[in-house]
Amino acid sequence: MPPSALRDRKRERTRRALLESAVELFEERGYEETTVADVAAAAEVGTRTFFNYFASKEELLFPESDERIRAAVAAIGSRRPGERPVEVLLRALRAAGDNPGEHLVDDLNARIAAVRAQVSRTVPAVSGRAAHAQLVAQREIGRQLHAAFPDELDEVGAAALVGAVVGAVSGALTVLFQQPQSATEDGERLTRRIHETTSRVLQPWLNSSRAAKSPEPVS
Repeated sequence: MPPSALRDRKRERTRRALLESAVELFEERGYEETTVADVAAAAEVGTRTFFNYFASKEELLFPESDERIRAAVAAIGSRRPGERPVEVLLRALRAAGDNPGEHLVDDLNARIAAVRAQVSRTVPAVSGRAAHAQLVAQREIGRQLHAAFPDELDEVGAAALVGAVVGAVSGALTVLFQQPQSATEDGERLTRRIHETTSRVLQPWLNSSRAAKSPEPVS
């Protein structure tokens, strides 16, 4: 393995160690009671190393936001023949990680999402960052969806579709994370409940897309 690949693997291990340590501390002590120095010490690195990976403690709750948008754009660009806008949108959101029912198969990601939702209720900086990140993602995904289906969706229609789907999922998951049992559930059970909730919310869109693709019955 070339040295560059070894360096990349080491960086990824360190980055994940920081995220895992942060989530454990946030769950045990609370977000506001945990410092950057605490997270670095738990991951067995120095604070200088921490800032090589994350600009602030807040960023630990929003990993890879830019990469997620690029993944969504790539998913829209690789749409398959016959796919409806809703199908392409749902696939893009899965790629972006904005559809937690599909992308949080990793226990760490599920825990980050749960902590982020809980902290957003009490820490204005986190709730503001979450709202801004979601808005930026929705705008770009809406633009790309309009470009992919210009004959079916104008800019307003594309933005409305993205906002409706993301808003429905976000609203349902906010209520889910506010339930008392969510704070004490293990990652596997919480991930399963996220899947179930998201699938239930998205079912109407999936049904409408399938109906639109079905040929009219011959009378």
